[in-house]
Amino acid sequence: MKAGKRCLFLHGLDSSSQGTKARHLRQLFPQILTPDFQGSLEERMAQLCRIIGRKRDWTLIGSSFGGLMATYFACWHPKQVKKMILLAPALIWPDLVASPPPPIDIPVVLYHGRLDTLIPLEQVKPIARQIFRHLDFHVVEDDHSLLKTFYEIDWQSLLDC
Repeated sequence: MKAGKRCLFLHGLDSSSQGTKARHLRQLFPQILTPDFQGSLEERMAQLCRIIGRKRDWTLIGSSFGGLMATYFACWHPKQVKKMILLAPALIWPDLVASPPPPIDIPVVLYHGRLDTLIPLEQVKPIARQIFRHLDFHVVEDDHSLLKTFYEIDWQSLLDC
């Protein structure tokens, strides 16, 4: 990670900082933050807010439940987030669907598998388009884990970390 760059990976609900995606991103960017999140959404969001503090210019990479967390954080603190990369984000969370936040202008690159049966693509599309004004949405031939796609992403150019 280049000096002054702030990149943070948010893992999925049942994953950790030792998951495949977190380990791969640390190999590419040794200084990327890949903390472990535990507990309810509220507890995880409190942990995330403590990590980020008042610092700005964050690039958030969120996988599944981590994508939901990144979305909530960016909607609540848009001036602190520079960019988001979302991997099969859990945007179908009932509270988010029932009360979507106002649209945000942060650039978002989103990858979602056509074969995802956990977080269905057709449910995520309209929510993502409603929340993100600057959305680059990639539908890929992959399942929820996105492991095939994950290794094909040009992380170096996408993240600038």
